[in-house]
Amino acid sequence: MKDSSFEFIFIMNKLIVILGPTASGKTELAIKLAKFFNGEIISADSRQIYREMDIGTNKIKDSRLKIQNENLKCKISKIEKPVFYKGVPHYLIDVANPDEEFTVAQFKKRAIKIIKNIQKRGKTPFLVGGTGLYIQSIVDNLVIPRVKPDKVLRNKLSTKSNEWLFKKLKKIDPLTANEIDRKNKRRLIRALEVCLKTKKRFSELRKRGKPLFDILQIGLKISRPILYQRINQRVEKMIRDGLVDEVKKLYKKYSPSLPSLSGIGYQEIIAYLQGKISLPAAVEEIKKNTRHFAKRQMTWFRRDPRIVWLKDYQEIKKRIAYFLKN
Repeated sequence: MKDSSFEFIFIMNKLIVILGPTASGKTELAIKLAKFFNGEIISADSRQIYREMDIGTNKIKDSRLKIQNENLKCKISKIEKPVFYKGVPHYLIDVANPDEEFTVAQFKKRAIKIIKNIQKRGKTPFLVGGTGLYIQSIVDNLVIPRVKPDKVLRNKLSTKSNEWLFKKLKKIDPLTANEIDRKNKRRLIRALEVCLKTKKRFSELRKRGKPLFDILQIGLKISRPILYQRINQRVEKMIRDGLVDEVKKLYKKYSPSLPSLSGIGYQEIIAYLQGKISLPAAVEEIKKNTRHFAKRQMTWFRRDPRIVWLKDYQEIKKRIAYFLKN
């Protein structure tokens, strides 16, 4: 089987998910697979949705390139305009400003439209990323609770520490507390907001719906020492590429308390800019927090027995080929 092309009878409703922890190599692998299987990529990364946040989110370098293929533009512009990387269309990158709210419900709605459009055009959709809730919203067709934001309540909760919020959530809704990223303040506040406004547990409101697609989930298998080495190298490269300057520009333009700027890489550099820690200390904090984040990602993914964990490209390619033909 050659890597240049792949012939198969197209079967509607197929979706391939490529997932794994940060720095596991999802992007490059997905591009290689998308080229081989005539595919297009939908990003499932809750940080890469934001414009102006490129280095700290490890965004694909030419993510802001304009569409050059007019024929392709005519076919897809009514759904979503993709960005291109190595010739492969990528969706849901650079779709919101740092001070705009972008919810899981918004992601789900837009991603489903994109996936169906890709399928309609006879191509293979690849959902690629490491944001577990984004991926689960599609895989399990999650019914997202429709509770309007309460600014007064949110402002009140935002003054509390992550530890306080987590303990409060654990008392009200232990199941959600067990699943949530306790360092993600925005998600903690939202979960509490839903619980307090509806008087019901968030876990009771967020239910699985009828499957929308025939899905193959592939997780990238990688040893912890190699993953941690890659994380450390990536952080050092981010600093060399100008992460400090990127954060400086954002810090001047936006409030550092924005949810978008609470992510790893940004919160540590902001602390440095505020004179709370040195730059070397900030870099080490980014490395440590990223390693912890990768561990939490794996804890989330390991709960799903449907994920097939593989590391060999040829084996992954065979699995996908079989899935698409059957």
